[in-house]
Amino acid sequence: MIQGAIRLLPGMLLCVAVTVVAMLLERVEVEFAGQPYLEALVIAIVLGVVIRTAWTPGPTWNGGIQFSAKILLEVAVVLLGASVSASAAAALGPALILGIAGIVVVAIATSYAICRLLGLPLRMSILVACGNSICGNSAIAAVAPIIDADGDDVASSIAFTAVLGVVVVLGLPFLVPLLKMSLTQYGVLAGLTVYAVPQVLAATLPIGALSNQVGTVVKLVRVLMLGPVVLGLSLISRRLPPEPRAGSNVTESRIARRSGPALHELVPWFILGFLIVAAIRSFGLIPQAMLVPLATTASLLTTVSMAALGLGVDVRVVASAGVRVTAAVTASLVILGLISLGLIRLLQIA
Repeated sequence: MIQGAIRLLPGMLLCVAVTVVAMLLERVEVEFAGQPYLEALVIAIVLGVVIRTAWTPGPTWNGGIQFSAKILLEVAVVLLGASVSASAAAALGPALILGIAGIVVVAIATSYAICRLLGLPLRMSILVACGNSICGNSAIAAVAPIIDADGDDVASSIAFTAVLGVVVVLGLPFLVPLLKMSLTQYGVLAGLTVYAVPQVLAATLPIGALSNQVGTVVKLVRVLMLGPVVLGLSLISRRLPPEPRAGSNVTESRIARRSGPALHELVPWFILGFLIVAAIRSFGLIPQAMLVPLATTASLLTTVSMAALGLGVDVRVVASAGVRVTAAVTASLVILGLISLGLIRLLQIA
């Protein structure tokens, strides 16, 4: 076991080093711009891709990189459950909670259809749909291991979702005077359309404290949908047809696994862990003092795993899908905004 850990060390240290640099660059953004327009997670992917383009890691590095990309990510997903509270969600009222769930379902279906119409691969379509509809990078990262997504598809989905996430944060406040929205209405809109919780803060704080509070809670309810969505995908993932491509990660072992899954393989351990931790949080069994450290740890592990993901990406494959992914994510985001505005009008949110 000790020898195995030693073999993983070089690759893991490389991923940690990329993460540290990414976090430092994020701090530079905050220092000069007042907020991080690109999160450390996204910067880590970019840095990993740049390194991978200039240098191909050998066997000494690959074990730790693969461990960081898979196991550390799964642990981060489990810890993410501590950020979800059923009591906070209940304060919104049943109508809005059901509406948020409905928005997520409709958005996933619509986004998936758009991606397929634009000719994107099956698994990338699922990644883009879930990322757009739930919580951006976190959803993509959580869904990827469930559907055995190719590393290039994951990186492409996160990269383009991240770019449009910045556009949304910067452009969404302009809708307040344009549509004559109240603070509550804008908070609901931001919570339904902005990808990440930190981005919700960035999009709502300039408008007002009420928008910030409403947006954050709505966003948490949206994040809560990650559990059921991923659970559902885990039940149907074995039926997804393989997508062998030149240079991809699709292997014969993946295809073979689909023929006869064992019962315990239907629901991955980290999804059960996510749901259990979320339930523990909802029952108030996690001390308040632990919530911030748990969220910070989940964020750090996710960033390290994304650095590992970038280190395994063939940039030529990513570039070949760039235009189509951008068009798909943009169209999906526009539709998400429209149906979110429709929900606000339907529920007559003041």
